[in-house]
Amino acid sequence: MIKKRNEINANFLNNSEYKSQFLNGVDKNSVKRFFNRELSWISFNDRVLEEAGNSKVPLLERVRFLAISAENLDEFYSVRVAGLKELVRENLSRVSVDGLLPQEQIEKIEKLTRSLMEKQQIIWKELLNELKNSGICILSKHDLLTSDLKPLEKYFTEQVFPLITPLAIDPAHPFPFITSGGFTLAVRLKRLTDGSFFETLIPIPSQIPRFHRLTNSKKREIRFIPLEVILDIFLPIIFPGYSIFGKCTFRILRNSDLELEEEAEDLVREFETALKKRRRGDVVSLTISKDSPKELFDLVTGSLSVLPEEIIQVEGVIGMTKLSELVITDKPNLLWKPFKPRNPERVEENNGDIFATIKRKDMLLHHPYETFNVVVSFLQQAANDPNVVAIRQTLYRTSKNSPIVKALCEAAEAGKSVTALVELRARFDEAANIHQSRALERAGAHVVYGFLDLKTHAKISIVVRKEGRKLVSYTHFGTGNYHPITANFYTDLSFFTKEPDLARDATKVFNYVSGYIEPSEFENISLAPIDLKKTILQNLLNEVRLAKQGKPARAWIKLNSLVEKDVIDAMYDASNAGVRIDLIVRGICALRPGINGLSENIRVKSIVGRFLEHSRIACFGNGSDLPSFESRVYISSADWMSRNLNRRVEVLVKINNNTVKAQIVNQIMAANLRDQAQSWVLQSDGSYIRDNIATQNKFSCHDFFMQNPSLSGRGRALRKNPPELLIEN
Repeated sequence: MIKKRNEINANFLNNSEYKSQFLNGVDKNSVKRFFNRELSWISFNDRVLEEAGNSKVPLLERVRFLAISAENLDEFYSVRVAGLKELVRENLSRVSVDGLLPQEQIEKIEKLTRSLMEKQQIIWKELLNELKNSGICILSKHDLLTSDLKPLEKYFTEQVFPLITPLAIDPAHPFPFITSGGFTLAVRLKRLTDGSFFETLIPIPSQIPRFHRLTNSKKREIRFIPLEVILDIFLPIIFPGYSIFGKCTFRILRNSDLELEEEAEDLVREFETALKKRRRGDVVSLTISKDSPKELFDLVTGSLSVLPEEIIQVEGVIGMTKLSELVITDKPNLLWKPFKPRNPERVEENNGDIFATIKRKDMLLHHPYETFNVVVSFLQQAANDPNVVAIRQTLYRTSKNSPIVKALCEAAEAGKSVTALVELRARFDEAANIHQSRALERAGAHVVYGFLDLKTHAKISIVVRKEGRKLVSYTHFGTGNYHPITANFYTDLSFFTKEPDLARDATKVFNYVSGYIEPSEFENISLAPIDLKKTILQNLLNEVRLAKQGKPARAWIKLNSLVEKDVIDAMYDASNAGVRIDLIVRGICALRPGINGLSENIRVKSIVGRFLEHSRIACFGNGSDLPSFESRVYISSADWMSRNLNRRVEVLVKINNNTVKAQIVNQIMAANLRDQAQSWVLQSDGSYIRDNIATQNKFSCHDFFMQNPSLSGRGRALRKNPPELLIEN
């Protein structure tokens, strides 16, 4: 889905040209006006994989991109493909927005993902050679030195053998349960005493590293040996008295979606039960080594009851997610140059006092360029401040030993009123969130779980502080999770304010989720599923009205995913009215740009690079060309998908502070729109083409943000503005 063409300019900021064409059968009334969600996601993962083959990316970071593409594909199969297979199994003919039935989508997905997996193996072979040339060797058993065998046997005996359990397959021992993502070795054996054959499986526990690092040789190479090679070498130790007549490796993925009872009385217990069911979900994909003996192939495929189209035979590495183990720090020249997030100058001027900083004026932090420690300190200081009387906090995803949860527990133990809204349905983090919620309850916090039918995805924190005779609320709105680890490589926004209207709005959100009190109106935010979608549509209609009056009509929008049908149609209407829309959509995009009579005034690009673009921003000109203080600027927790706008609790925050507004429009959005170094431009046929305009130094928004402080985070000591982005340098 990625093609190479000439003259693709991703610099939307300085390039005013909107290219368009006619496509037969694509118009406002045709389902072809939409791209398929699932196929668009595969295209995104293809762009991730392209970075693994990008020679401009440091070598070990390319290995990391390859592992990420594999991990992405695992989740896609476990959730999205599994869901489509359920629709087929239940004979439900739910049609996608582009008019495809579930089975039709599965067939297209299988074709594209098999091609993607073949590409992964090709790239891995290229990386193997480059790693070897850089002094990192992945060994086969024929590459081992005689001096390696004794320490390797010691490692196997002490670290591997105690953790593995061979499971014989015969009438008395049926085929065992294999976990999703589990790596398994199947072996065909012949007993030396009587010549009888039988098969056995060795499920490999996840605690055993997939790649074992050998001690240094005289060549000063860094050498790894895969676990499957170690097992192959020491099979005689595992099976004394037997000859090995064949072996293969395989890995399965299961349906990992959760099913909940609509009338669950105890949500935590219901989730614990559902998590156990998830582990035993139906198999949706089997990857097995291509050279598998027929007896083992038939045994595995037959016992797992997989269909032929669900079997993927691989000549190469099975389970590429584990390649991340090879990303080591010994070779810093093969990694990105170290980057330390900045502590905002304003915070330093106030000696680290977050409340004093926010009290002076609103502040917007751009992570990971500005440190997420400010968010952590915000809650830690609240826990230790005797003047703080209450804290309200949403928790969607956070780290295992979360400093934020620890701060909330300390606040509760100190007698403060702490309310934590824990979303149990954060996919694949459900068990961790149950653990966090119980820790909070033990500390004395009020833990609520929100709605059974609506996932709470909003990112809000409120600290109520007694100042003199008044209660002052300090509010934090985020576009990302309260997760200190992912904040190191997700680009997100943290907005701090003490404005009373925003605090009142945030309080209404908590009251809505905890007490089911639906707000009658908000002052400065919009809330899904109540009015967030309506606010987006109203802003687009306003731009249409202004365009018809002959006034400037523009929109700059940055999202992770764009799928919602009504919103896309509203963008098409706006384009036809003359509204110019520039979209930065990292992942899934169902909108088809550049079609005459439909979307000739819409451009879309995707940025894939060192950091994962995650912030959601919407800027509408409101009668002025962008950038302008007259524009309407919003940040949000929500992507523009049906689930986010109609079936989740999400927040869209209007920015009124001019400094913060300028930071978002003139700095963050301008840099993203100008980026060429890591931008892909979406074509009207669904392909993505990397910027290939000949220029000596392509502008990188990631480099720009690493080198320049944010506007609202600057202190008195730094008066100079960042470089001007609205003109060519």
